[in-house]
Amino acid sequence: MRFIGNKELIVSEIIDLLDKKGLLNKNLTFFDAFCGTGAVSDAVKDSFNLIINDLLNWCVIYSMGRICINDCKFKKLGFNPFEFFNSNNNQTKGFFFKNYSPGGSKRMFFSPENAARIDYFRATIEDWKNKNLISEKEYYFLLASLIESISKVSNTAGVYGAFLKHWDPRATKPIKLSSVGSKKSKYKKLAFYNKKIEEIISDINCDILYLDPPYTQNQYGTQYHLIETLVLNDTPTISKITGSRSTAPMRSDWSKDYKPHILLDKVLSKTKAKYILFSYSTDGFMSKDFIEASFKRYGKPETYICKKISYKKYKNFKSRGPKNHFEYLFFIEKKEDNQVNYESPLNYIGSKAKMILEIKKHLPNEIDIFIDGFGGGFNVGINMDSKNIVYNDLNFLVKSLVESFKIHDTYQYILYIKNIIRKFGLEPSNSDAYIRVRDYYNSLPLSKRDPRLLYTVILYGYNQQIRFNGGYKFNNPVGMRWFNNKVLEKMISFSRIIKEKNVIFKSKDHTELEDYDNQNIFVYMDPPYRLTNGSYNDGKRGFKGWNVEDEENLFDFADKLDSQGKRFMISYVPKHKGKINNQLKDWVKRTGYSLINVKEIQGINRKEVLIVNYK
Repeated sequence: MRFIGNKELIVSEIIDLLDKKGLLNKNLTFFDAFCGTGAVSDAVKDSFNLIINDLLNWCVIYSMGRICINDCKFKKLGFNPFEFFNSNNNQTKGFFFKNYSPGGSKRMFFSPENAARIDYFRATIEDWKNKNLISEKEYYFLLASLIESISKVSNTAGVYGAFLKHWDPRATKPIKLSSVGSKKSKYKKLAFYNKKIEEIISDINCDILYLDPPYTQNQYGTQYHLIETLVLNDTPTISKITGSRSTAPMRSDWSKDYKPHILLDKVLSKTKAKYILFSYSTDGFMSKDFIEASFKRYGKPETYICKKISYKKYKNFKSRGPKNHFEYLFFIEKKEDNQVNYESPLNYIGSKAKMILEIKKHLPNEIDIFIDGFGGGFNVGINMDSKNIVYNDLNFLVKSLVESFKIHDTYQYILYIKNIIRKFGLEPSNSDAYIRVRDYYNSLPLSKRDPRLLYTVILYGYNQQIRFNGGYKFNNPVGMRWFNNKVLEKMISFSRIIKEKNVIFKSKDHTELEDYDNQNIFVYMDPPYRLTNGSYNDGKRGFKGWNVEDEENLFDFADKLDSQGKRFMISYVPKHKGKINNQLKDWVKRTGYSLINVKEIQGINRKEVLIVNYK
């Protein structure tokens, strides 16, 4: 059957990769999440227990029919159904005859004779099922064979979104019911679903997840509406022009730009599979860079594979463009959930993104409330597993910016960014466009400044840094960065996890945070470092600076927490460029708190320590 994105030609590559990873014939469960015509599932059915799924009913039925072919002996029926159908010329002037042929309409999907035969085949198969003359598997097999057979006489360019205005020679030939193609070996275990993958991914127990989603705006429900009507065997209200049933229930968000990015992140995060395989086209919405960043967030980077495969693209006679295109085949072994780290989409100075595992290693086991007292870009707090998380930052503009990723729908947020980029003509190093959008942001009163606008401005500023002057005007100069795929991946994964967690947002001095009664709170503090200097602690940006007095207040606050039996952790730099913070050293020595030297982390040129008041 001619099917958009059919994987028949790369099945051998998939099997070869699985074989090299030692995953064949190990009693593992293979979940084919977008089974389509079942090409991959049928090819691996003798090596795995199978779970198949597709949003379209006909895809699930067609795939089941292929996979189960060896169980179809038709003993209760008592005769060969293919010989029976092909030995008579019976016709039924049913739904297909009346709506998809000139017999009852102006539509030329099939000749009147073939449409009437299709109606006869379909009605007879349903009658056999209702009379228990065929099993469920035999029912699927016959329907799959009928789908295959009508594709050989359809007057279309390959899909069923439209018919040809003149009769193709093959459409004038009489239809014959022929068996759907299948691998001759038997399957092991088999289960199936007919759902949106993003709705069921958390519930599917499997070892290997195989993803082959749509990758263009082509909606499969629109292109194959006719086959969906065939398998459902109903009489839907149809379009007066195209003859299509309502395709709304079949619409996939994977065929809409930026939504696949959001869905891929969710699926990778929620799957229970240990191994993930992903087929995607170079023509698709998602770039290789985005997919790689997503895979390496949830998978073990050392197991990552991306193979580029030359693939003959299905074309109809209207197709244009290059003769060849390429498919990517991605593979990764998934991390344990507690090893997955999320990164803020903000390039915040002093970020602890690369220290998360080291910080988590030294945390107590159970924390009811985690307070991120100097929240900044929120790299630490977002990665905590406590029931409640408090984000606090004295900079109310940064606080609102981080909070915006929680309160705004991620897809709408991306569209907002893209609209601002188009409106102002933003691009790397374009100083004029950048100044225009920066001036527009600064012209608004503080109460009217949309954090999403600020984020868009930041993306095109120097090193994507956050910098204000004393009047709260954003004053970072233009930069050479932009809204690229790695930033997009960080934004999407961060936005999803911040929505899932119970986060409370505050903008206070850290010493003014509420005195929680719950003893099982934990206060993490990553204050400005007195020995270093950044745009957030020089006292010239409309917010407090950081000096010896501020540091003393920090120490007093930590001592207060300790006297209340509450635990804390402070990230700090006691030495920098030959200077030593003796005030810090004396305080730690006097109080007996533990000072933990953090191992050197690539990309960080400062020597960090952690100070804790617990063992």
